[in-house]
Amino acid sequence: MRAMVLQKPGTPLQSSHLADPEPGPAEIRVRVSACGVCRTDLHLCDGELPDIPYPIIPGHEIVGHIDRIGLAVTTHRLGDRVGIPWLGHTCGHCTFCQHGMENLCDEPTFTGYTRHGGYATYAIADARYAFPLEGPIDDVTAAPLLCAGLIGWRSLVMTGEAQRLGIYGFGAAGHIVAQVARRQGRQIYAFTRNGDLEAQALAQQLGATWAGGSDHLPDVALDAAIIYAAAGELVPAALRAVRKGGRVVCAGIHMSDIPSFPYSLLWGERHVMSVANLTRQDGLDFLRVAREAQIRPHTTAYPLSDANAVLARLRAGDILGAAVLVPDN
Repeated sequence: MRAMVLQKPGTPLQSSHLADPEPGPAEIRVRVSACGVCRTDLHLCDGELPDIPYPIIPGHEIVGHIDRIGLAVTTHRLGDRVGIPWLGHTCGHCTFCQHGMENLCDEPTFTGYTRHGGYATYAIADARYAFPLEGPIDDVTAAPLLCAGLIGWRSLVMTGEAQRLGIYGFGAAGHIVAQVARRQGRQIYAFTRNGDLEAQALAQQLGATWAGGSDHLPDVALDAAIIYAAAGELVPAALRAVRKGGRVVCAGIHMSDIPSFPYSLLWGERHVMSVANLTRQDGLDFLRVAREAQIRPHTTAYPLSDANAVLARLRAGDILGAAVLVPDN
């Protein structure tokens, strides 16, 4: 198979030809048709995540069709279209798994991080963690739903019944969550990099009440804010924007250090919380909502061989919506 492989941190992905992988008894092999590009992939390539097992194939927003199936698999069939998300496996026996919090599992594996991902023509997945993908949505459009959408959904749920919702970082996750939140009747306040008029225009097209730079404040206090950007300095900025009792949800797997800030920003029973991974139930819930609400990410497709250039554009903030890699012809 063809794959883009990270050999060590801080180096470009290497285009490689590898032996086609074979699924184990409880696994499926998927012929990849699309794989979304996530900011977590940048953290992986930059060595900002712990215990990376080099060499590793990134990518955890995978869409494809099953072409081989393990002997013990009963939940999927050959030819099924599935989505492979970030959560690749959980132990099932730790305290968290036993209490419905498998997203906090003590011994997890993660697609495109601790097990090979979808920057390749084939990917192997534990069949229990692959989601059936139904409906007319095409593969490229569906790919960002597998992480940007899923993490976005979990972070949105954590905001409770917030009606005035701030979104800091209006990229892949932000523009998907905005669509869901608008369907729920919420008001969206979109915060972008200063001067990013394209992202602000996209937010307004998707029904945002207000859009502006992250150093600005709307003229009303927010009920909650979600931070998708990996910038720790946005935490005190978001605290300034939310009302007493408001919530600030940090939705990334990695964030730069949060600077010190006066206690007065936190006082008034404001909350700061993080989102860690996802559960399979999150996936089932969100994919149902996305299908019923006809959520459509704004995507741009690129050939797999352009992965390094796409990651560079993502780092520079030059991707509108979500980027998706497709295997070269």
